Amino acid sequence: MRTLFLIRHAKSSWDNPGLRDFSRPLNERGLHDAPRMAQRLVQLGIQPELLVSSPAKRALSTALFFANAFGIKGEAIIQEQNIYEANPVDILKIISRLPDTAHVIMLFGHNPTFTDVANRFTDDFIDNIPTCGIVQIESDADSWKAFYEGNATVKACFFPKEVLK
Repeated sequence: MRTLFLIRHAKSSWDNPGLRDFSRPLNERGLHDAPRMAQRLVQLGIQPELLVSSPAKRALSTALFFANAFGIKGEAIIQEQNIYEANPVDILKIISRLPDTAHVIMLFGHNPTFTDVANRFTDDFIDNIPTCGIVQIESDADSWKAFYEGNATVKACFFPKEVLK
């Protein structure tokens, strides 16, 4: 069994319009939601073996909150440059190259790509993965290379406005 969590970065700040998109930090809501969403997964007994993040500040900051909640050192987060400004095919290629030694992996990245990828694994349409939204995809594939739409499906969605009431 392989479980992939697509996690969109928490809400980012637009306070500094001159700041490059890549460098935007989390805003107050993002700083509030990220640790609480991570804690929700901890409460469900989920324990990732690997965290892979876009190196963009808002995504990596979100990943760090999750790492902390799961007792994973921040230095253990793999920064994957190709997640930033990726298209769905890029993300599927990244998934296919994940190490088979890890069965539960969390990817931290961006929209609209993450929503597009999630929709490949469900018959139910996901309109939008909101900031700090999480989509859980499960597969019985023997390897990440064999993880694809035909043997993987969305099992759960955790969105802040529904989870953090």
